[in-house]
Amino acid sequence: MAGELLLELQAVSHVFADGSRGLDGCSLGIRRGSRNALLGANGSGKTTLLLHLNGLLQPSAGCIRIDDCALDYSRSGLTALRRRVGLVFQNPERQLFSASVFEDVSFGPLNLGLDETGVRARVAQALAAVGMAEQAERPVHHLSFGQKKRVCIAGVLAMQPELLLLDEPMAGLDSGMQDELLRILDDLSARGISIVLATHDVDFAYRWADHIHLLAGGRCSASFAASELPQQAATLRAAGQALPAVVQLHRSLVARGVLPAAPVPGSIPQLLAVLAETPAGEPNLDETPSARQRSAT
Repeated sequence: MAGELLLELQAVSHVFADGSRGLDGCSLGIRRGSRNALLGANGSGKTTLLLHLNGLLQPSAGCIRIDDCALDYSRSGLTALRRRVGLVFQNPERQLFSASVFEDVSFGPLNLGLDETGVRARVAQALAAVGMAEQAERPVHHLSFGQKKRVCIAGVLAMQPELLLLDEPMAGLDSGMQDELLRILDDLSARGISIVLATHDVDFAYRWADHIHLLAGGRCSASFAASELPQQAATLRAAGQALPAVVQLHRSLVARGVLPAAPVPGSIPQLLAVLAETPAGEPNLDETPSARQRSAT
């Protein structure tokens, strides 16, 4: 059921072979059907956390639970986990290894033991979901960087996961490709797939996510609804993050009596839409007396 806890980290730590810590007592929960942003600077533990959620890394301490059951790290347990939780790496070259798009996307379903008809159906559905249906027979090495990322997502979708993990999905994409990827993520979310993505872009996290998990030093220092982010300035600052540009701009306009204090727009286009509907020269009735006095002088 949507909203139920799907996957949870309980005080998870991970120590690498060289003694460095990737995670240090990290705790957070992912709910079914939710859109989650792991927000943090480089080195904060975002990628390490994703690798734990997919079972590619095991905790040195703590526990990870799915449907309130501890992860099973046996071969059969990990196979079952990866049917439900799919990971898309930041660099598509780490994930693509077949000659053609069709071969690469079909790899997972074939390993599930599906017959040819079932495999073809899953591949066709996955490629259609990412807008790559007409590229099925193309050699992978002929694809652009953005197309390779979409094929990686299709390869994960062909496994029909409940939870999709993406590491810095916007990295290396131009604005047009970013918009296309956002459309894909919106479509997947509308289908009920839970999504967790790692990013260091607070503006993107604020406008896209339902829930934000703030990482610093291998720990989740705070988890909150994205709508609450404007009230988290001190928490963000402690993790080396600034408020989103749209929040800062909105506060400046509120201080000048141009806009009311609430609601706070989630993106610059939303802010511009609000401004377009605000009559020029009309005073803001929600502003403070001191602000009105400044506006009049």
